[in-house]
Amino acid sequence: MEKYKFLTVPGLGSSGPAHWQSLWENQNPKNFHRVEQINWDLPVCHQWIEKLDEEVQKLTELTYLIAHSLGSLTVVHWANNYASEMVKGAFLVAPPDVENSKRLSFIEGFSPIPTFKLPFKSLIIASTTDQYATIERANEFAHAWGSEFINIGKKGHINASSNLGNWEEGQDLLNDFINT
Repeated sequence: MEKYKFLTVPGLGSSGPAHWQSLWENQNPKNFHRVEQINWDLPVCHQWIEKLDEEVQKLTELTYLIAHSLGSLTVVHWANNYASEMVKGAFLVAPPDVENSKRLSFIEGFSPIPTFKLPFKSLIIASTTDQYATIERANEFAHAWGSEFINIGKKGHINASSNLGNWEEGQDLLNDFINT
């Protein structure tokens, strides 16, 4: 991982200090940079994709997007509106089903979820016990976006509440993804 650049795209509420995204950033501060949103708690799609695009436009090296949850949908909506030759791929973890989740009814503009092949390689990692998307729905996203799909079993929303710590399994999956 150390020879690549990464742009982390957190989801709702950002990723706190115990979240694997934050831990990875802290371990590799030279290689990881985080997209900061205006409002982490009341997401508005067009604002989130604009902030992502601002960061992508600053890239000077090939970079992988490392997205979690609503950050994954931010990446997909961004790719539906913008492009950059600096984005080498997207590592999309636990994309939520905003079209069917009552828990996410307050977010604005993320629905409908785009269904097109992403213009860069991508990997979706999903859990069978994610309260924001069924494993079947996550697999549908992978098919629509032309993404590789990995089911990692019962890991909840693959966040700090999942007690993954540094999420070594995720690091291995990321290394496999960037080396293929």
